[in-house]
Amino acid sequence: MKNLFSRLFNRFLLKRIVQSLVLILLLIVINFFLIHLAPGDPVYYLAGQSGDEQYYELIRAKFGLDQPLTTQLWVYLASVLRGDLGFSLSYQQPVSAVIFARVPATLLLILSAILMASVGGILLGVEAARRENSFYDRAFNTFALLGHSVPSFSIGHLLLLFFALYLGLFPAQGMISANQSSTGIAYFLDLLYHLALPSLTLAIVQLAQIMRLTRAAMLDVLNENFIFTARAKGLSERRVLYVHALRNALLPVVTVIGSDLGMLLSGAVLIETVFAYPGLGRLTLEVLAARDYPVLMGLFLLISIAVTAMNFVTDIIYPLVDPRIKYRQ
Repeated sequence: MKNLFSRLFNRFLLKRIVQSLVLILLLIVINFFLIHLAPGDPVYYLAGQSGDEQYYELIRAKFGLDQPLTTQLWVYLASVLRGDLGFSLSYQQPVSAVIFARVPATLLLILSAILMASVGGILLGVEAARRENSFYDRAFNTFALLGHSVPSFSIGHLLLLFFALYLGLFPAQGMISANQSSTGIAYFLDLLYHLALPSLTLAIVQLAQIMRLTRAAMLDVLNENFIFTARAKGLSERRVLYVHALRNALLPVVTVIGSDLGMLLSGAVLIETVFAYPGLGRLTLEVLAARDYPVLMGLFLLISIAVTAMNFVTDIIYPLVDPRIKYRQ
């Protein structure tokens, strides 16, 4: 039986890996044509508006922009397979260097946000289901409705105005203090100090979604027979809720957390702009304005891989959360 499960698991993994690679390839092709067919010409950004047509043609030939789109696509795909994402038109650096210089900042932001949202959303969802139709339940649901309805950049502006500009409790922008050269624990604390508002902004939106989903799933599970049996055995209410009920309600929550973790890479664009946070989101706006095709393609490729990878990891986690889920051929 163990060998059969191992074979099915390996076959499932292989199938999902192939599907993920095909999906990433399709996304690369779609993003390539969407970016290159959009209005605007990066040559005018590189060469300025006062050059003559001969100079513009020289710039296009230098960066391969004079080739047909299909030729440019094949050249780009071949470069990606070699691990070469190209050369940035605006930063005059390899695309990989431009992108990966911003990755740590964005990872710190989205991981801290998803951690706060997951823990807070699950706890609030369980407590709301426990106190169904009570004052606390209505208060939690009102908060979740507002958090899910108000755009994230509006929440960011409100937090910025109140906590940074009015109360002065947190910095208004940046990742670290510009006038300090701290190291060690002081640098870490300064990093968390600047991270508080942008990560809280991202967390509020995700927390609202996770809380509402957890509450709905818990209400369904709490009406199951095994919950009545657990209570009849004399188990404490906390053990019934957080051990027996929550584990059976976690499956849809895990799905949302996995998909959110990948999508936050693209969703952090506005938040990083509001707080002038030097991550991938702010980089996306910068290269969009500059029509920097190679960096845009590299960013979209990274986001596609992140979303696909998180969906893949979520599928792997399912049997750990719910042993009733089995792999099929």
